[in-house]
Amino acid sequence: MRTALRHPVVAQLAVFAAGAAGAAYLYGTDPHEPGHLLPRCPFRLLTGLLCPACGGTRMVYDLMHGHLTAAWLDNRALLLASPLALGLLLRWAVEGVRGRRWRPTLSARAQVLVLLLAVAWTVTRNLT
Repeated sequence: MRTALRHPVVAQLAVFAAGAAGAAYLYGTDPHEPGHLLPRCPFRLLTGLLCPACGGTRMVYDLMHGHLTAAWLDNRALLLASPLALGLLLRWAVEGVRGRRWRPTLSARAQVLVLLLAVAWTVTRNLT
């Protein structure tokens, strides 16, 4: 039993189960309307400003319901980054099924680029 829990696919299965449960709840819960058990953005609560990921929950809800224009308006940068994130998630899942551990790494340059893009997006969306 103990070795079964250490198999690389266990983490992928746990993430899939949590994601499926979250997606099922979100599908029936409109985040555009107040009064739901959805987390609020701590950055926005403290500063009143939109963070780079603000609108992500609304974006996913709109995508699940086929509202592409609304998803685009919720968070353009996150929507554009979604295929990359899904590709990384798929690779991680495939490696887990194969019994291998896989952890993507970013060079220092790539980390700085991601940080600069996030800051630029935050400034842009809060000025417009």
